[in-house]
Amino acid sequence: MPTPFLSVVIPSYNEEGRIRASIGRVVDYLSVVSYSWEIVVADDGSEDRTAAIVESVAGSHREVRLVRVRHGGKGWAVKHGMLSATGQWRFMCDADLAMPPNQIERFFAGKGGEPPFDICIGSREAPGARRFREPWRRHLAGRAFNMMVRLVVLQGLNDTQCGFKLFRGEAVEGLFGRQRMNGFAFDVELLLLAKKAGLTIGEVAIDWYHTGSSSVSLALGASAFVDVIRIQLNDLLGRYSTSELQ
Repeated sequence: MPTPFLSVVIPSYNEEGRIRASIGRVVDYLSVVSYSWEIVVADDGSEDRTAAIVESVAGSHREVRLVRVRHGGKGWAVKHGMLSATGQWRFMCDADLAMPPNQIERFFAGKGGEPPFDICIGSREAPGARRFREPWRRHLAGRAFNMMVRLVVLQGLNDTQCGFKLFRGEAVEGLFGRQRMNGFAFDVELLLLAKKAGLTIGEVAIDWYHTGSSSVSLALGASAFVDVIRIQLNDLLGRYSTSELQ
């Protein structure tokens, strides 16, 4: 199979209630674009019918395929999905589609229809971004987490945790191949690795809709704060050395 221009990687864990509809919406959008594409669903050891549903959809759409991994967390699933994908560009996409699929085009707004950065972050904080139906407690928790990230690890990025990000395919092996974090702070680690590798990173304003069914619990949120400290310690101990990234 020729290398697709775009891979959409969807991590999933016990998503039987919406995975068929979510894939369908992404397929509907990509079916009318001018470039080649694939959808890779990375199933994080689901205990329900998620994997079986994806396989059923894949039977009708050759561009859709399933990657099964043992349960290890969102970062674990994204890592394996990204490394299994083959696209020149690889787009990380939450299964809840809190960002409508047609906004993928916003990530290709650079010269000649190319992305403007090596890594484009879907941002709910960039100028022009909009949030819909988000509970204020969730918003405050997200802002507090991002403030910690900027103080401890990364400066200059206003929304590291949005689940919609585009990566240049050539950078995927070096980043995801060295990823240590498997929980919800894995984005922070990847972006730190990218900065050390000299990759360009920018934020893309998106419309984001709270779906009311986020898999982020209070315990997972707390563990993400702990993981940021672990990332800082790894950095201080030289475990993200620049020489190994280039």
